[in-house]
Amino acid sequence: MHKYIAKRLLYMIPVLIGVTFIIFTILHFTPGDPAQIVLGERATQEQIDAQREMMGLNDPMIVQYARYMGNLIFNLDLGRSWRTNRPVFEEILNRFPPTVQLAAAGTMVSVLMGIPIGIIAAIRQYSFFDNVTMVLALLGLAMPIFWMAMLMQLLFALRLGWLPATGWGTWQHMIMPAFAIGVGSAATIARMTRSSMLEIIRQDYIRTARSKGQKESVVVIQHALKNALIPIITVVGLQFGWLLGGAVLTESVFGIPGLGTFMVEGIRTRDLPIVQGGVLIVAATFSLVNLAVDILYGFVDPRVRSQYR
Repeated sequence: MHKYIAKRLLYMIPVLIGVTFIIFTILHFTPGDPAQIVLGERATQEQIDAQREMMGLNDPMIVQYARYMGNLIFNLDLGRSWRTNRPVFEEILNRFPPTVQLAAAGTMVSVLMGIPIGIIAAIRQYSFFDNVTMVLALLGLAMPIFWMAMLMQLLFALRLGWLPATGWGTWQHMIMPAFAIGVGSAATIARMTRSSMLEIIRQDYIRTARSKGQKESVVVIQHALKNALIPIITVVGLQFGWLLGGAVLTESVFGIPGLGTFMVEGIRTRDLPIVQGGVLIVAATFSLVNLAVDILYGFVDPRVRSQYR
């Protein structure tokens, strides 16, 4: 197990290097002059040229990338924000917790909604409940997050006054954003749970368990669901990563001071260190989540655990 974890951590290094190179290249060729954005519209050409030289923007792209990676590898330094001149890591550290909390809350909502719905739909295949929930799952997948978020604000904040429309800091602020991003993921998890359960409940050992007089709840939970968890865990892990990177719209609608909103501001102002650092942190977190999912396989399925040994 320890060798496997070490190997996976080593595999993360080329992935993160590739992520930094791709985002660095994309941002390098995007329109706009960061020096002029930093100085403002009233800056003279001489001031802009001097600022570009100070920021190292006159060097070739490969030189800029090598300098950035050198600081990252040897000094663990993500650079300084061109707009605020504060360390990027410090800025991200202040903004990352709300994003992680939002993604975790959305994942919890999706799991608590998706898995029970998928189990019941599989047990009652082609029933009214199955048909209705699968149609609702398709609607949940097709519904844009920002549209659902605004509808929830109109209903629960403006009309009923039950929840705050914007902001962050209390559990009341977390309810609407978590449901806004969790419903679509719940639909995905429900469909995967249903598909995985349908495959398992047709196996011979399920019929054997029933023929021995086991309660239906024991058959479903201990025999069927436990053996159907591998694909469900995979989808949950992927959905958490998707929510972590896709919370930008939700944070913007609800005014959450998270990493997504911060990165959007960095893109708008061409603050390249902020964008590069934010993408790198999200990619690293997503890779760690995938590693945690792989390790969790060993605790769920003894066959996977035997491979580690």
